[in-house]
Amino acid sequence: MKTGRSNVIRERGRFCVKIVFMGTPHFAAESLSRLYCENRDVVGVFTQPDRPRSRGMKVCCSPVKELALAHSTPVFQPASLREGEVISILRELNCDLIAVVAYGRLLPEELLNLPPLGCVNIHASLLPKYRGAAPIQWAILNGEQETGVTSIFMSNQLDAGDILLMKKTCIDSEETSGSLMGRLSIEGAFLLSQTIDAIVLGKAVRMPQAHNEATYAPPLDKSLSPIDWSESAYSIKCKVRALNPWPTATMEWGEKTLKVFSVEIDNCNTGAMPGQIISAGKGGLRIACLDGSVAVKQLQAPGCRVMDAEDFLRGQC
Repeated sequence: MKTGRSNVIRERGRFCVKIVFMGTPHFAAESLSRLYCENRDVVGVFTQPDRPRSRGMKVCCSPVKELALAHSTPVFQPASLREGEVISILRELNCDLIAVVAYGRLLPEELLNLPPLGCVNIHASLLPKYRGAAPIQWAILNGEQETGVTSIFMSNQLDAGDILLMKKTCIDSEETSGSLMGRLSIEGAFLLSQTIDAIVLGKAVRMPQAHNEATYAPPLDKSLSPIDWSESAYSIKCKVRALNPWPTATMEWGEKTLKVFSVEIDNCNTGAMPGQIISAGKGGLRIACLDGSVAVKQLQAPGCRVMDAEDFLRGQC
């Protein structure tokens, strides 16, 4: 713990510690919202620059920016944290602690050393497992039964800082990355609040990570999308859940590429070759895989809405 901790608490009090928040997506906005609900002193918010999104490529601001503006908090969107202006801004804000949740950038050494109470991060995995950009998706993709959120003191290496607090949770067999992300965003917000309290009250215990046990969760891309029917039914279902809502698992149907949003496992051994269509009609679209078959339940054809496979097969697209 930094030597400035006791002075900060004595001068400003437990809930008057000045916080700079750094984050970008909805996952981060949940944590920022909790800080506002608890009347924490959020003196500034850093988020990614506005970017074109959706089909119309309309320039949109991040969920974190929207929330900060609604609370009249100063918002900063530097293209890089290595800009000299960033340090000047932070010194002017005179923050005691920086809280980072899904910001999308590494903090340089000079910035990490700036606030007297340090820089803390909320990460959506049980560190040291799944360091990186897509921990929720890779946990589901790899068939994990358990995950959680971890708070750490930040270091100059990706998600490698000392652990402060951790909250575990089971992964439901039907849970998608989208629904699990929603749950973990709430857990992460609670954990951030608990972490800040532990730090300002001098009760934070640092536990170094077992770096030799670290695994990584790189960003997702569409190269992961095609379903490999030679894999097990369980692996296929994990892929469909993990890639929902983005980039979405896909399959070929004639000359069309269909997005697959939901499947069910059929444990019956059909004897068919992987990828062979066993049935198409009531009950969905059954396709053979390594150890049985899967029934595609929800899909989306190009230019159409997401629909039940039965509706698609009846030609309603």
